[in-house]
Amino acid sequence: MPEVCALDTRSVQSLDFTINRFFMKLFKTSSIVTVRDCQSLFGVDLPSIVLAKRFDKFVDRYGNTSI
Repeated sequence: MPEVCALDTRSVQSLDFTINRFFMKLFKTSSIVTVRDCQSLFGVDLPSIVLAKRFDKFVDRYGNTSI
């Protein structure tokens, strides 16, 4: 994924882990199912999903144009 600040897979997974742990502490649960439900209800996407959406948007906008 070309980004201004290129992140490798491990870094993106680390960001996802941080968001998941934040929700676990916020809602005092250790269930990832509960965490995912809360993230869905509050409209919070994990960084890996946000980056993938941004990359797809970039490719759609600029990848199909001829110079």
